[in-house]
Amino acid sequence: MTDESTCPTPQIPDFEMIRQIGRGGFGQVWLARNRATGLLRAVKLIPRSSSAAADPAGRELVSITRLETIRHRRHPNLLDIHHVGQTDAFVFLVTDLADTATGAPFTDPRDYTPATLEHRLSGAPAAPVECLTWTRQLLFGLASLHEAGMVHRDVKPANCLFLDGQLKLADFGLLTEADSHPSRIGTQAYMPPDGPMDTRADVYAAGLVIYEMITGRGVEQFPQLADRAGSIASDATLSALLKLVLDACQLDRKDRFSDARCMLAALEQRLAESARPARWTRRVAIGLVAVAAVAAVAWAGLYRVSSSPVHANFITYPFGAAVLLDGQPLMDPDGRPATTPCTIDNVSAGLHDVVFQHPDYPDLKFDAIDFRGQRQVVGSWEMLPGESDSQPIQGGLP
Repeated sequence: MTDESTCPTPQIPDFEMIRQIGRGGFGQVWLARNRATGLLRAVKLIPRSSSAAADPAGRELVSITRLETIRHRRHPNLLDIHHVGQTDAFVFLVTDLADTATGAPFTDPRDYTPATLEHRLSGAPAAPVECLTWTRQLLFGLASLHEAGMVHRDVKPANCLFLDGQLKLADFGLLTEADSHPSRIGTQAYMPPDGPMDTRADVYAAGLVIYEMITGRGVEQFPQLADRAGSIASDATLSALLKLVLDACQLDRKDRFSDARCMLAALEQRLAESARPARWTRRVAIGLVAVAAVAAVAWAGLYRVSSSPVHANFITYPFGAAVLLDGQPLMDPDGRPATTPCTIDNVSAGLHDVVFQHPDYPDLKFDAIDFRGQRQVVGSWEMLPGESDSQPIQGGLP
């Protein structure tokens, strides 16, 4: 690996290059000072190549030219590019500097780290109000590209910057026309399993980004909820966002939103529905957890059928039910009897009988659940104690 401290500082007209603050697959980002104004800026450098077949600088120029051609006005949720230039060695882009990762005022260039969504999450879920605000801002920016007939092809937390507290979608190096049969290029973890990299692929990636916001889990763990299931089901905003995620990330591309504008409209509709009376909201929460379970099964069936021990999610509504597997209580990592919602990481793959035992309800029984392909079991009672038409129901996954 090359030691960046020993590499020569790139020479860019009109800018004092201070230090590298970011790096991607096709270039690097530097903190720089404009020699004329003294203002600090971010400068992205893309190395030029003599090979037409592998020329990221040339591709970036084409993408930025497309962006500037189709944009009739600036959008508050897209990162502005103030200048595009080139030297013998690089194509370079000059943009505003993102907020500091800590949120503190900028003081010393040596301590500066840009605020990205990736950094803001860092393995922890965001607060519900932040999840909703950032989701809207991400989708507003993405929708402006889709409405102009363009696709981004690299939506991910590292490409979401915060500037004056506002989320802005950045890095347009893979931008292309939506109707040009875009090739499958981007960041693998955020690409759909199959199909072209069109607006529906951008929707899929946006869904995964929102999943990371509301769960704090890595994208490779989608669609697991684990210990976040209870928090999500009990919060109207997070429940609406979870439903949005599951619809955006359907395995069959025809079942996804056609573009980000449709995804935004669906979000607002679900938020309005979540404001209905509490009893209705409880039932929606049950349904959302069940839908998440179905998604987990579909993904497990596509990618993770195994005979080795697996993790499995057990969820009931109301929560607090003991879980019995083949007549024996499951234990949590601390050695105590597990209660729902919970994730058990050493369930042997194969057929098992599952029973949920809640102190206020009859047992819910599920026979011959096949954990070679299934990773989540959901049980629910339709009504809460004290409601006159309370009837226990059984619910499981096929």
